[in-house]
Amino acid sequence: MTVQGRYFKLYDDMSIPGRWDLRFPLFKDGGNSGSREDDDERELFDTWRFNEGNFLEIERPIRLSMKPAGLALEFSEAMGTPIVHQRVVSLFERLGLQKEVQFIPVEVEGQTEPWFILNALRIIRCIDDARCEEVLYWQPEDNRPDKVGQYRDVAGLRVDPTKIGDAHIFRPWGWKVVLIVSEYVKQAMEAEGLTGAKFLEV
Repeated sequence: MTVQGRYFKLYDDMSIPGRWDLRFPLFKDGGNSGSREDDDERELFDTWRFNEGNFLEIERPIRLSMKPAGLALEFSEAMGTPIVHQRVVSLFERLGLQKEVQFIPVEVEGQTEPWFILNALRIIRCIDDARCEEVLYWQPEDNRPDKVGQYRDVAGLRVDPTKIGDAHIFRPWGWKVVLIVSEYVKQAMEAEGLTGAKFLEV
């Protein structure tokens, strides 16, 4: 079934008082979580892998630390990587979105409940250049031949719903730093009362 409706950027509400601040995902076995020097010695996980729309096989446990510590949110981001509580996982399962997203278990400092990295599995070429405030492309003179023709910047992102099909959660091709959900998902998350999520129509 093709879904054509409203779509929203899903992102982290940074305005919540006393909220936690999650740091980069790190491999758990790369060191210990003491001083800043210990943090630097641990091996950073390549977080860009979570933007590529691929199912990932993670062989080593991933751990997140907080600096500063604070109120845990059921949806938040660790340097751009979506981190969600088990309640989000359960909701997405009830919505039947198992083929659109992968939930990768992570350990969060000071937390005993289950937490996960949300890895969207669909990349869709759907940016509506004409309706965006501004789009810039990599040009030959930028000396990045690997990126020529790709988006360099997108301001005021707008998508073309006719190109999205039946997807409910995805990243737009060429500007994969953005996570987009359908109105169906937005309404379900709001009805569930999940904390930490903000939505901006695109």
